[in-house]
Amino acid sequence: MILVTGGAGFIGSNFVLNWLESVGEPVCVLDSLTYAGNLENLTELKRDPRFKFVQGDICDESRISKLLSDYRPRAIVHFAAESHVDRSIHGPGEFIRTNVSGTFTLLQQTRSYYASLETGERHSFRFLHVSTDEVYGSLGPEDPPFSEVTPYSPNSPYSASKAASDHLVRAWYHTYWLPVVT
Repeated sequence: MILVTGGAGFIGSNFVLNWLESVGEPVCVLDSLTYAGNLENLTELKRDPRFKFVQGDICDESRISKLLSDYRPRAIVHFAAESHVDRSIHGPGEFIRTNVSGTFTLLQQTRSYYASLETGERHSFRFLHVSTDEVYGSLGPEDPPFSEVTPYSPNSPYSASKAASDHLVRAWYHTYWLPVVT
């Protein structure tokens, strides 16, 4: 079983559909169904026994703790985010709440869960954090493409909040040895 946050969004739902078709391993989707999440993206899975949907917020510590305890995922794929640049300019608070505080909450609950796993389960566990190229800033027409070594240069509240979440994920690896991939 894997846990996918933001799995009713455009990218998350496509990941879930592809995962179930190609891998077949059960999936639990956690999504708050805000403007970006649409349960209709997952309609074809309604009767699939490998699929479980839970409506909830990644900032809800008790919800995250219960999901991890109940479903015992071997991996977390973290898509959940506020993600529209224009919306972030007009209302940055929700972006900070979800992208920074939500990622922090998810990391903290995952760290506790990870510590409870047996050695073999710990060895195979992963936390996959989905980032965005927006954290690198803007490219001019003659600029080389971004890469993993491009310095961060966020230019909007959205990209700054995603950069912050990237840095939290990195810190949880270096401080707590949580097995993460960004």
